[in-house]
Amino acid sequence: MTTSDTAGIDPSVPPSGTGCVECEAAQGWWFHLRRCAQCGHVGCCDDSPAKHATAHHRSTGHPFIRSFEPGEAWFWNFETSELYESGPDLAPPLSHPADQPAPGPAGRVPANWAQTLR
Repeated sequence: MTTSDTAGIDPSVPPSGTGCVECEAAQGWWFHLRRCAQCGHVGCCDDSPAKHATAHHRSTGHPFIRSFEPGEAWFWNFETSELYESGPDLAPPLSHPADQPAPGPAGRVPANWAQTLR
């Protein structure tokens, strides 16, 4: 990622929490988590039933997400459909807690979760 690519990224904003904001409110579940690199909103990925990270982009126009999974540092640009292996350092934490399962959260993932994903 180059300096000119960082418009729409605010490294000082911490993540909104340790799980998908909307799934938590609805007592739902997610497959993997993504973090908005502009406002810190944590949403679920497009393999999750509700696809809240993409919905957040569509409602706000915020262009970049970063993986919010332990050990992953990639960014995705919704506007250009480009994947970046890394990017600017963001405010911690950089992922959900390592002991939080994926899919998650614990206790809300249906037993047949793999059959519900596309």
